[in-house]
Amino acid sequence: MKRKILLNCNNLVETSWPMKTAGIDKDTLLNLYTLISKIRKVEIRIERLYHEDDMKTPVHLCIGQEAIAAGVCENLESDDYVFSNHRGHGHYIAKGGDLKAMIAELYCKETGCSQGRGGSMHLIDTSVGLLGSSSIVGGCIPLAVGAAMGSVLKKDKRISVAFFGDAASEEGVLYESMNFAALKKLPVIFVCENNFYSVYSHQSARQANTDITTRPKTFNIPAYKVDGRDVIDAYKKSKEAIYAARSGKGPAFIECCAYRWRGHAGPGDSLRDQYRKLDEWEKWMKYCPVKDFKNVLVNEKILTEEKIEQINKNIDTEIDEAFDFAQKSPLPKKEELTKYLYS
Repeated sequence: MKRKILLNCNNLVETSWPMKTAGIDKDTLLNLYTLISKIRKVEIRIERLYHEDDMKTPVHLCIGQEAIAAGVCENLESDDYVFSNHRGHGHYIAKGGDLKAMIAELYCKETGCSQGRGGSMHLIDTSVGLLGSSSIVGGCIPLAVGAAMGSVLKKDKRISVAFFGDAASEEGVLYESMNFAALKKLPVIFVCENNFYSVYSHQSARQANTDITTRPKTFNIPAYKVDGRDVIDAYKKSKEAIYAARSGKGPAFIECCAYRWRGHAGPGDSLRDQYRKLDEWEKWMKYCPVKDFKNVLVNEKILTEEKIEQINKNIDTEIDEAFDFAQKSPLPKKEELTKYLYS
């Protein structure tokens, strides 16, 4: 079987199927498939209902990038830390977050994971180790480094993961954070989800050197390049990086190259033809992280049609219950508008 994989983040070359499941147990493979399917289905449902205008918060969908969150978070312990960004639904779900609380937050309800005050870009759930999402580009990076420093001081062996986009790799705070993390050998994993676009600007129009993995090498930080459509590649390389960090070998950097199927914010991509190249769009859309992984597992007789149907049914039921819960939940009280303000 043939498909195209990444030669680098901007080029695809024909080669044999890259998803190598050898060495991964069946339960893990099924967990990974369930995770990426769940993330995809949740995002599709949000997109489908967003036009009703009951979700009073901007949303940034991660359709096309599901394999990254699933592959990385599958290697984390429940008490490890994750720091996310504005496109963070997948990270929250993959870290084991409460779907009801997440959807309620999109509806700005009191039952939301941020009590309806944060919305899509400010999810937080300390019970599963999601210590927060930041709408500031690169904002989560120094927070992850600080948490990793705390883990060293407390000797608790926890790992911190910062998820950020290719535009955040242009922010000075990343380099300050990498320098400090390398100096102190902190257990932090920098995960750059490179989907090539900062709103409408392609990476090639913003960066003189588009190979982001060359940058952490300045600080002697190991750097991995991952095919962000391949959940197995994401799982295996992040497993190696996380194991090393937990063993005291310091930080690692993972660049995951995927493609943003939708626009920067909201459903669809109404301006697609104005800022994307048609051949680029058509080339990348041939390869689906969910469908491709399903085909691999079916070919290897790990998944059956009956099992796929059951997984989909369970996910759909959970999503139905989450949206029903969110829509029926109460809004915050007007008199409590300032309840959670620091000052």
